[in-house]
Amino acid sequence: VVLNQDVYATPSPHLLTKDEISTVNLFKQNTPSVVYITNLAARQDVFTLNVEQVPQGAGSGFIWDDKGHIVTNYHVLKNASDVRVTLQDQSVYEAKFIGADADKDVAVIQIDTDKPLKPIKLGYSGNLEVGQNVYAIGNPFGLDHTLTTGIISGLNREIASGNTGRPIENVIQTDAAINPGNSGGPLLDSSGTLIGINTAIYSSTGTSSGVGFAIPSDTVQGIVEQLIKYGKILRPSLGISFAPDASVKQLGVSGVLVLDVPEGGPAYKAGIRKTTRDDFGRLVLGDVITMIKGRDVTNASDLFRALDQCSVGETVEIEVLREYSKQVVEVTLGDRPSA
Repeated sequence: VVLNQDVYATPSPHLLTKDEISTVNLFKQNTPSVVYITNLAARQDVFTLNVEQVPQGAGSGFIWDDKGHIVTNYHVLKNASDVRVTLQDQSVYEAKFIGADADKDVAVIQIDTDKPLKPIKLGYSGNLEVGQNVYAIGNPFGLDHTLTTGIISGLNREIASGNTGRPIENVIQTDAAINPGNSGGPLLDSSGTLIGINTAIYSSTGTSSGVGFAIPSDTVQGIVEQLIKYGKILRPSLGISFAPDASVKQLGVSGVLVLDVPEGGPAYKAGIRKTTRDDFGRLVLGDVITMIKGRDVTNASDLFRALDQCSVGETVEIEVLREYSKQVVEVTLGDRPSA
């Protein structure tokens, strides 16, 4: 006699779901492309006077091409006397600095190796959607090749570069955990292609609070290609120094107050006036920039955004508030190296 019984199968502890298998494969396929970067600084021993190289920071990066170019954040390399790169197999190489864009916090270094390298697969960040899955691989707190997952929480964010204060636009916001050491690592979509560089977190403690930011790959690609080819990026410049926004607000003025106009620069040639003092020591305000090429300028971020839409050598109309009247001045923009 055969008894009808319900049969219950005990699931294997190693049985993975389809989504888990996809995540595991994504990690395995992309881990060889992610590197650990150590920033070394020269320090002199106070007793022996010997100069030693001491680690002063660390971060992540990823292999860009088979020529050994590696992309990371500029702030990972800032003030380094030497940079070392550790690959997945734990082999360590000294890296050559190729170039950086401090405004956008992107840098390129290069290692010389005969080993075959696996460049990361470049994706497209122009069609991202809020809610889609993302994956961050990096080296948080020195723990090499760590994977965190999350979603895109927001698009078209703007953050300030920690290096220059200039705005970085179209930034990706994610809740994938990004901690110290993740900087410079890749943010991937579910197909394993690069959609951004993990660059910053919003946190009061310095650790992940669920609000991380990544520079989109479309922005990164253009920067990296120029850095590899020319070693630098030139951005248009007025050739001025200006007052902090807070100081301008205290004066009850809207715009960018020109403090100094170095001789021979674009603004100097165009006759833009700097802030001075009269014979009695009283402050005489310089020109206040209120518009560039038809775009309103109310603060420094507006100024940088307007200049980002211009080209070196381009002649643009700039509206300034001079004393009590507005005037239009034509300025031929100069160039300013990015780093």
